[in-house]
Amino acid sequence: MKQLLIAVLLLTGVAFATTEVKPFKVEKKYFLAYDKNTTCIVRHIKVYKEPKWVAKIELRSGKTVYFSSPKSMFEFYHRPGKWFDVGVKSERDFSQIIVTDYETLQPINAETAFFVYGSGATSPAGDDLVPLATKEAAEKFSKEYNGKRIMKFDEVSDALIRLLNGRI
Repeated sequence: MKQLLIAVLLLTGVAFATTEVKPFKVEKKYFLAYDKNTTCIVRHIKVYKEPKWVAKIELRSGKTVYFSSPKSMFEFYHRPGKWFDVGVKSERDFSQIIVTDYETLQPINAETAFFVYGSGATSPAGDDLVPLATKEAAEKFSKEYNGKRIMKFDEVSDALIRLLNGRI
């Protein structure tokens, strides 16, 4: 009887030792809290009129800056000194950058998003980059709407934003 109990305990121990314990993934929730008076700092237009294009940058100072499109957000991101009254000197002053997923309309982290260039989708700011949460969604969108390229956040250059704005 003692040997049986020891055998069961050993087998149980081996079973638990070989079972991989995986931490569960907790998705962070992002929010866009704007109203009818919220204005894009770059384009000076009300952001609520086109909710699928809204983006924001939260600053370490606690201030939040809203944009009418990802293109406008990148314009601010690459040249924050142009809007000196906001008090941003560099991207180190940013705490969180959020864009709206074009298909789900959910706020997503811009730094992990995928941006489709050249699809012909136009925002209130004109030709723009379409943000999507996953590479698969970006590839599907790009294929359906003739996108030219899919980029990660750090691949979107100031030169590309100037090109989209017609300022080469």
